[in-house]
Amino acid sequence: MGTFLMIIQFLVSISLIVVVVLQESKGEGLGSVGGGSSLFFSKRKGMEQLLETATTYLAVGFLVLSVVLSVWF
Repeated sequence: MGTFLMIIQFLVSISLIVVVVLQESKGEGLGSVGGGSSLFFSKRKGMEQLLETATTYLAVGFLVLSVVLSVWF
């Protein structure tokens, strides 16, 4: 069972890396603090929203698997 969970965590981590790399760069970084509000008020569309949702779910899945594996072993 532990090996199965490790394989699942490996696949989730690779998927998370791929999804993060596929996301488009906002290009503002800390510049949004100084008044660039397009980061906060822009509407997400299609693929960008799908990638952001996938990132959230994969990150939560990775966190849960990490906690389960740390308790398991």
